[in-house]
Amino acid sequence: MTSVHQVAGNRLMLLQNGAAFFPQLCADIDAAQHSVYLETYIFAADETGRLIADALQRAAARGVKVRVLLDGFGSADLPQHWVDELRAAGVEAQWFRREVSPFTLRRSRKRRLLRMHRKLAVMDGEVAFVGGINIIDDIPEYGDFIMPRLDYAVRVQGAATSEMHAAMRRLWGLVLWANFRRRGKEIRRFALEKAEHAVTPDFIFLLRDNLRHRRDIERAYLKAIAGAQREIIIANAYFLPGRVFRRALKRAARRGIRVVLLLQGHVEYRLQHYATHALYDQLLAAGAEIYEYQASYMHAKVAVVDGQWATVGSSNIDPFSLLLAREANLAIRDTGFADELRASLLVAIDNDSVRIGNEYLGTRNFFSRLVARLSYGAMRLLIGMLGYRRHGS
Repeated sequence: MTSVHQVAGNRLMLLQNGAAFFPQLCADIDAAQHSVYLETYIFAADETGRLIADALQRAAARGVKVRVLLDGFGSADLPQHWVDELRAAGVEAQWFRREVSPFTLRRSRKRRLLRMHRKLAVMDGEVAFVGGINIIDDIPEYGDFIMPRLDYAVRVQGAATSEMHAAMRRLWGLVLWANFRRRGKEIRRFALEKAEHAVTPDFIFLLRDNLRHRRDIERAYLKAIAGAQREIIIANAYFLPGRVFRRALKRAARRGIRVVLLLQGHVEYRLQHYATHALYDQLLAAGAEIYEYQASYMHAKVAVVDGQWATVGSSNIDPFSLLLAREANLAIRDTGFADELRASLLVAIDNDSVRIGNEYLGTRNFFSRLVARLSYGAMRLLIGMLGYRRHGS
């Protein structure tokens, strides 16, 4: 049974995988009386998508204001008739940058690859979800997996939900203006609206955008890593940190901190997968432990430091999340919450992962090393071409 943790005036519930997340999300949508805001990178036309779409339509039918923001690339495969159905039922649905392909080069370089990668939901401004779980069937349709993707979300009830609600309202207003070029009073109010909730050291809602919050999530990671005393566990699906982040991990390992990295074990995106392998040598040489998740695809973006600090959210540790996309994470300082997440990660490490040992340094053949280095070089070239070489990426 999932525990409830009281942190800085908020009730937190850690939800692992869609099996825990989707029923709870539907229950809270069904309980909403005034408003439902949902942001997702992927909204798939599958059984899970139908489950959530039906809940959204039920809410709209009883007079609840329902607003859904979909990323134009991540949800590009969602059939138009699904969107039309939502709108016909009274759901307001918008696309974030639907017209821009990730390979479009005709825009200014600061606008290329800018995606809305957040996975957020807020009901009545009182219950919120923050995490990495998209609206898509839990078990991948490709491959022979019988296990769900490893992923997490946090249900929040309390003071911080007003901050999340305000962030979602702001983005909704900005996208409304961008999509329809209207400068109405409603849009100006959303753009200027500020959250009333004050940040506390024990609970921080972290955003990443290209304006005021460019490095907030990365800085939170770096601060936690620098302050670690015993152990750092990072589970991240797409792991390609820049030099500053890698240096912080290696320094931690060299001063005797146990550094554990749980990474993607199956090839999902070839270029990024093999580029990550190019970093293994230096991380292993510094003393880090690397595990590759094998039970299914891993989609988690979480970390635990010293069993006291934890983060759960949508941000990968790669250039696309840390330098380009809109992301949202929670940073939580609470022993009970961190212990629950740590225990879940250790189960995944012990039961469903393989360790990449130091023998990896010598057993890889020349071709494997060449593929890794070329992939890493290609990733750096891509980011450099887009004008994002800053911050040691």
